Amino acid sequence: MKKNFLKKVINHFNDTIIPLTKKSVLSGNKIFSAFIIKKSNLSLVVSGTNNEIENPLWHGEISAIKNFYQLSKNKRPNTKDCYFISSHEPCSLCLSAITWCGFNNFYYLIPYNETNEDFKIPHDLKILKEVFNISNGKYNTNNFYWTSYNLNKLINKLAKNEQKEMKVNFNNIKFEYKNLSNKYQLNKKNNKIPLK
Repeated sequence: MKKNFLKKVINHFNDTIIPLTKKSVLSGNKIFSAFIIKKSNLSLVVSGTNNEIENPLWHGEISAIKNFYQLSKNKRPNTKDCYFISSHEPCSLCLSAITWCGFNNFYYLIPYNETNEDFKIPHDLKILKEVFNISNGKYNTNNFYWTSYNLNKLINKLAKNEQKEMKVNFNNIKFEYKNLSNKYQLNKKNNKIPLK
């Protein structure tokens, strides 16, 4: 299941999420994005990308959740029957939104430390420290509500012969995000986003 799951996640990033994020960054938004897939067949339910230009609360995860709840009730799966996938480790706002919506899991590709160091966006770690007194982003990753998973660590649990291809694919996705981040950083001074 892990290998098939990771392959599907890669496909969703490449086919849907990266193209959406490119458009969003061109509009002046940050690089964050998310999508929701069914546990049963790993098909895409909805996706979302950061849209802080419209509203500072429209983070990638929040946009995905908004799109999820805009589905008609008869087409919207139960949150417990879905995987929630985020490009970056969710901030405190998005951690809370995932919790309030009843998702019992989330997966992310890029952890807080990389978001801070490689992408020059320190707010996730800073808000957790300043508001919640959580140092180094050490929230409880397995709790009553959900379990979080770092996709990179899942790759490391694969058989050695399966790891290389997966790492190359996920590194290519990270490379796309780094390029998009550079574009965002160059233009962010022109945006009216409170936390740039």
